Amino acid sequence: MEALAPTELRRSSISHWRRCALALAVLTLLFAALVLAQFLQFTRPAGSLPSFAAFQGDALPYAVLLPAQLAIVLMMAGTTISVTEGRVAPRYARGRRLRLFGALYFAGSLSRVLIGLTVPDAPPWFDAWIPAVFHFVLAGFVLVLAAFHLRRF
Repeated sequence: MEALAPTELRRSSISHWRRCALALAVLTLLFAALVLAQFLQFTRPAGSLPSFAAFQGDALPYAVLLPAQLAIVLMMAGTTISVTEGRVAPRYARGRRLRLFGALYFAGSLSRVLIGLTVPDAPPWFDAWIPAVFHFVLAGFVLVLAAFHLRRF
């Protein structure tokens, strides 16, 4: 494989950085939309959205869940803005840790869905599809952030 010229390498790095920033923004907006939809179903149920119960994956009270979700949205948005503005320097070791965590989180989320599909008597938590989407979005965010850090600039 031929080595890239410095300007081509820089362009390739900028392209990677932009793709990661865009993916982080999309995942943040998706997570925020899910949180908003759940909140709307809690405050003013709409027939065009799934029921509030469909958003609840476990016995965690909504009064505890909502502040946690809002904190996650704020962290995701802050991270996305920092990456977009170039205030985050890629760190390979951090990327490796994020990749491991993201892969385990994704595998756990996938296992939850597979159990829900294959085990007839699985507890209702395994059949809660909207919360599973929340977890896939979060795992995707962590994996994209890992990819950002793992790229050698």
